[in-house]
Amino acid sequence: MGFIDFLVQYWPRLLSGAGVTVAQFLLAAVLGIAISISMGLMKLSQKAAMRGVAVTYIEIFRGTSLVVQLYWIFFVLPLFGLTIEKFTAGYLAVGMNIGAYGAELVRGGILSVPKGQWEAALAINMSPAQRMRRIILPQALVYMLPPWGNLMIELLKGTALVSLISVTDLMFEARQINSSTFLSAQVFGAALVVYYVLARFFVTPFMRWLERHMARKMGRA
Repeated sequence: MGFIDFLVQYWPRLLSGAGVTVAQFLLAAVLGIAISISMGLMKLSQKAAMRGVAVTYIEIFRGTSLVVQLYWIFFVLPLFGLTIEKFTAGYLAVGMNIGAYGAELVRGGILSVPKGQWEAALAINMSPAQRMRRIILPQALVYMLPPWGNLMIELLKGTALVSLISVTDLMFEARQINSSTFLSAQVFGAALVVYYVLARFFVTPFMRWLERHMARKMGRA
């Protein structure tokens, strides 16, 4: 079967899987960003307990495999009375994993803000929360966005692992089609193209637009 004939026959299933992949990506991205900001700020906290929580979280989720984390959330937590539906378990695992990496980007971005900005905010008697929200984080975001673009691409590719717990994403559909047709070149060739299109024409342009937007907003264009 030629590639075009293959697409004509199986495109509805591939499109359905791609839709699930996009949903997993978006939900995991929202969760990952929230965790990144929280853990990044906690790691900079002056309170040892908060720093300890952040360091422990980051080290565990960066130091262990995403596959193992996924299996723990879906297969092991039910043994302790916490059962999570497979779709939810998928984006939770990916989001929590990427959040550990993002936390270090947040911490680095905040520390990259010139010391004079901190001192100026302190001089006008801003509270720590106001200082962070209105002065530091907007400037730190400019430093964070380029590496965050790469992290979002990694997140998109990481969603392929949710097929291991039978989430019906693009990779799950591709494996199912391949097991019944044995058209490996066509199946995984189509999956490769879809992942590339999502990364190259959706995620990357959006992140670059966001970088330019923030640079103009901060007067650094």
